[in-house]
Amino acid sequence: MWFIEQAFIVYTKLSQAFRAAWKAACRSAGIVNLIIPKGEYLIGPTKFTGPCQNVSSLTIEVKGYLKASADLSKYDSSADWIEFGRVEGLTLTGGGTFDGEGVKAWPYNKCPVTSRCKLLPTNIKFVAMNKTVVRGITSVNSKFFHIAVVECNYFKGSKLKISAPPNSPNTDGIHIERSSFVYFSRSHIGTGDDCVSIGQGNSQVTITSITCGPGHGISVGSLGKYRNEGDVSGLVVRDCTMRETSNGIRIKTWANSPGSSAATNMTFENIVMNNVTNPIIIDQAYCPFESCAFKAPSRVRLRDIYFKNIRGTSSSAVAVMLECSRGIPCENVYLQDVHLDLAGGGHAHATSSSCKYVRVKYSGTQIPPPCS
Repeated sequence: MWFIEQAFIVYTKLSQAFRAAWKAACRSAGIVNLIIPKGEYLIGPTKFTGPCQNVSSLTIEVKGYLKASADLSKYDSSADWIEFGRVEGLTLTGGGTFDGEGVKAWPYNKCPVTSRCKLLPTNIKFVAMNKTVVRGITSVNSKFFHIAVVECNYFKGSKLKISAPPNSPNTDGIHIERSSFVYFSRSHIGTGDDCVSIGQGNSQVTITSITCGPGHGISVGSLGKYRNEGDVSGLVVRDCTMRETSNGIRIKTWANSPGSSAATNMTFENIVMNNVTNPIIIDQAYCPFESCAFKAPSRVRLRDIYFKNIRGTSSSAVAVMLECSRGIPCENVYLQDVHLDLAGGGHAHATSSSCKYVRVKYSGTQIPPPCS
């Protein structure tokens, strides 16, 4: 069992202490535990990299409060804050907190207004991991994404607490990309962007029992921005609650896509909307900037999409907006038992639907009424 001693050590030496403890743990054999005791630790960008050849399982118990440096000059162009890479059988737990100290960095984030921007550091990034468990940790005020899962297989996250102010840019709670068999559950997420974003190249992802708000909801995408993106398939989002978010369930793809891809076999089920601006939305002309001059439609094919038992209140009159690509219309979109009233009372059928380039198959209760 390896400990990182509780002490107020100067910034560079403490980062070195973390790396040294990791190196010793990774070189061990069998079942290994690394414990970060209670206390406050200021550390810079740190990578915990494998493979750990003789380790059958490695548990990191973070009991302390980890604070990132607010000085962006400490991070090179590719640096995130805490990164785990190429490790099998890692468990990250302990009830500790990862504080990204993002408040001073957010004014330098230009990504909301231009695609030519420098990405700020993600709080905790997992790259090329296998059989990972993340449980019972807190992430606050990340400079960019809170948790990123990239090129991972068999990843489970639960009992997470993720928070940042509503005006914090690009602070996605959980971002998943090019990964398979990913499962997140029983977590509370409130940020300035998507609570969960499912990017390109994912398969067999399940998101369940997430409370989201504030934020932009749970999103698939954005997809179709880059050439050679992977397909998305086998997504299940169920038993989640959205509270005063700007979107509920959103699928967003760029128009003018440089390449072709697809997002298929996606189910959104048992979702409660509480005063949500766009409870159900497909947007295949996505543009987060002030203006976009799109000449060609999105080349992302959307097919076999199921919305089941979506209920609650919408803060906007258009509660269901399905705007698909005129080049590749959506196929096999199903709405079953949707009941979304206008928040604040009024007539039970005051909400409406808007549809473009899609023929929807309806069953059960439909409030708002189906598109004509």
